[in-house]
Amino acid sequence: MSAKERMVRSAAYLFRERGYSGTGFRDVIAHSGAPRGSIYHHFPGGKVQLAEEAVRYAGDFVAAGTESAIGEGDPVAAMHAFVGWWRRVLIKSDFQAGCPITAVTIESHEDAPQLAAAASAAFQRWQDALALGLTAGGATPARAARLATLIVSAVEGATILSRARHDPQPLDDVAAELELIVYSALTQKPG
Repeated sequence: MSAKERMVRSAAYLFRERGYSGTGFRDVIAHSGAPRGSIYHHFPGGKVQLAEEAVRYAGDFVAAGTESAIGEGDPVAAMHAFVGWWRRVLIKSDFQAGCPITAVTIESHEDAPQLAAAASAAFQRWQDALALGLTAGGATPARAARLATLIVSAVEGATILSRARHDPQPLDDVAAELELIVYSALTQKPG
């Protein structure tokens, strides 16, 4: 793995625990083990460029797992895979880590609109993947798109609640309710 890839991964990891403002270049260098001078070489656009690439990386990583689960043909299992990823992150980090994309989005500033655009694209990819699976499972395209938005929104919110409470129960509760809603969407015929 190249120094640049290590720095992008480290930034994504650190953003999930410390947020955008709480993560500096020194932190990324220390975490990644990359040579100190390489950060300015690989990211001439500074921290904003690094964050944009870290958001893309995190979005792609989670989307790949969701798309893989959808490829197995079970939209409920795909939804559980999506929820399960966040549950593992929370527990493994002792509730110190959340979503790096959310962290960057919350702290995005008007002078860096590319960060909001990258976050929006990442969330949209997750929604598109989930909607595709829901449609393949029998939901109408419009319902699948709305449900995908609900799933991403609910899981992101439940991740925040779980982190605040140091307890996966909010995420587990959301997963249980989403399962019922997804099953309902897959069994109802448009009328």
